[in-house]
Amino acid sequence: MHRRSLPLSALRAFEAAARLGSFKAAAEELAVTPTAISHQIRGLEQQTGLPLFERQVRRVALTEAGAQLYPVLRDGFDAFQTALERLTQTRQRPQVVISATNAFTVKWLVPRMADFRQDLPGIDLQLQASDEMVDLRSTTVDIAVRYGRGPYPGLIVEPLFTDQFAPVANPRLEVRSVDDLARWPLISFAWRRPHPDNPTWQRWFAEARLAERVPASELHFSDEGHAIQAAVAGQGVALVSQALVADELASGHLHQPFGPAIAGHTYHLAVSSERALSPHAQAVMAWLRRQCVF
Repeated sequence: MHRRSLPLSALRAFEAAARLGSFKAAAEELAVTPTAISHQIRGLEQQTGLPLFERQVRRVALTEAGAQLYPVLRDGFDAFQTALERLTQTRQRPQVVISATNAFTVKWLVPRMADFRQDLPGIDLQLQASDEMVDLRSTTVDIAVRYGRGPYPGLIVEPLFTDQFAPVANPRLEVRSVDDLARWPLISFAWRRPHPDNPTWQRWFAEARLAERVPASELHFSDEGHAIQAAVAGQGVALVSQALVADELASGHLHQPFGPAIAGHTYHLAVSSERALSPHAQAVMAWLRRQCVF
């Protein structure tokens, strides 16, 4: 028998009648008439050429052929039900979408995902990494992490933490003093918006009250995450966010040989003022706040 010709309605009627021991009970479960159940099973018996039930008063009993067929169908329908329930549960799990910059997503959010799953196991978190600002009023994004001074019109905004920037390098470069900055390339990255308060090497030297050293060369990247990776690879000394290199500093892949650390901009939590925040998104907001208690 080809799969396309399988009598699925009849097989379902047979499984229900065999499990319940009654055409009437099977009819009630499947919301059809007992006559329809009897007709379906009669057609299945004709198709197989074998009797599947012994008709008794007010109940039916399986024949030998029916007893062979029933457990196969029972297990099959049980498997169908389990798979569909699993898919439905997965689809119905609440999901919260966070938008953040590429560097913040990769270096700050992703390392905390194990903690998130432990703290909020019933919520699926979707990370949307982009250096472009999304419109929270017209997208599926629930929460944005914005970095800068604003303003952020049309949004409800609260500060998370203010960043600090300091020189970091791979320990094998043996950078120990400011004089060593002349021995290695200075690594920097592009700020999307020019601002005098952007943490740059020029500003760092000014706040350290030091004359700028002429570096061996310079490495300039469009993304802060790439600058961090270059520093980890030992390509030079980078002026980067301490929050984003916390794991590398803790593991010893990078070290901060000297100060000062200069203030960066502020990370903000932002949500649309025109959309109600779901309880699950509120729980994620609270989790993000807890992660920022240093």
